[in-house]
Amino acid sequence: MAVFVSKSVADTEKLAARLAEKLRGGEVIAFTGSMGMGKTAFTRGLVEALGGGDVVSSPTFALVNEYAARLTVQHFDMYRVSGWDDLYSTGFFDYLDTDSVLVIEWSENIDGALPENTIRIDMQKGETETERVITIDGIEL
Repeated sequence: MAVFVSKSVADTEKLAARLAEKLRGGEVIAFTGSMGMGKTAFTRGLVEALGGGDVVSSPTFALVNEYAARLTVQHFDMYRVSGWDDLYSTGFFDYLDTDSVLVIEWSENIDGALPENTIRIDMQKGETETERVITIDGIEL
């Protein structure tokens, strides 16, 4: 487990780019942290580093957004998922059997469904309004 301090959105995106270098396909990345902590910014940095541009937006209403890049990224928002029926309706389990990188916001809502080798990223507010403390477990950066 490693802890990083991000001073800005740009720092968060740079950290995500470091993670992108390690990805080979099929990884599951599970975010925890309250609203506004930078989960979507981290995902934007990840997708951009994989060659997918900066087109990332929160999948709050779509539940899942797909981004084509060096590796396909499936970006899930599990905020409104409250049970197994909801989870099945997202198609989540079908995506687990692909080479896509799955990025999951509000992963605590589906913790029991996450694979054992999930990369876990927790994002918390730091000492200033723009500072974030980012803990990454499951991969070495």
